[in-house]
Amino acid sequence: MAAVTVAAAFLIGDDGSGSDGPRPLTADEASRLAMTRFRNYQAQGRAVTITVPGTAGELTVTASVDYRRKVGYGVVHGTGRARSSDGLIRWTPTSVRVRPMADAPAHAPASPPGPGWHERPLLSSGSALDTSLSIALGLGGDRPDNAELLAQNGAAWWGRERVDGRRLDIMAGPSSPDRSGTAGNVRYWIDSQGTMYRVRVSVESQPEPVVIDFGTHPYVPVKPLPTATGGR
Repeated sequence: MAAVTVAAAFLIGDDGSGSDGPRPLTADEASRLAMTRFRNYQAQGRAVTITVPGTAGELTVTASVDYRRKVGYGVVHGTGRARSSDGLIRWTPTSVRVRPMADAPAHAPASPPGPGWHERPLLSSGSALDTSLSIALGLGGDRPDNAELLAQNGAAWWGRERVDGRRLDIMAGPSSPDRSGTAGNVRYWIDSQGTMYRVRVSVESQPEPVVIDFGTHPYVPVKPLPTATGGR
């Protein structure tokens, strides 16, 4: 799966959730796991809450991700750390734009403000935040994955859990194509239709996994930045 490929360089072992597995996927489970990133693409975009661990404190990104255009936009809040990271954020697979705010709102304004944005490259290593942003963008694909290959490469069923009243299957992703032994490092919480509601990925050097929750707030279409900022 592309999401696993995006994250492979940052993964370490994950102790999982639930105690009923692991076991091989059934044909139905493999089909749902193969469809789950495509479901996000079909939906155009999803509302996400990304929880990023860190020794200096936690970051929470409350955002919308457009899976057709591969762009995210939201607001960052820090917990147990200096608030210098708080503010608006917008990212693509190659760049991050931030707009610091002393009193960042709970949700980003639907129309991004014009001045005050700072742009930098999205880092491929060394930043738990950037890794998390990359993973979030990778959770959408323009076609289903190959269900047979998922099962052959170590994808597995781990258990069931209720999340916000939904009964979800917990499935572990397969090994990365370029890195053996990584099966199970990404966990997906998926409903009976193949829609994902939670993803958990362990990130190297961080004490806790990155957690991405879907549908925690209304999805707001991602609008372009005002042209004065040079935004997309």
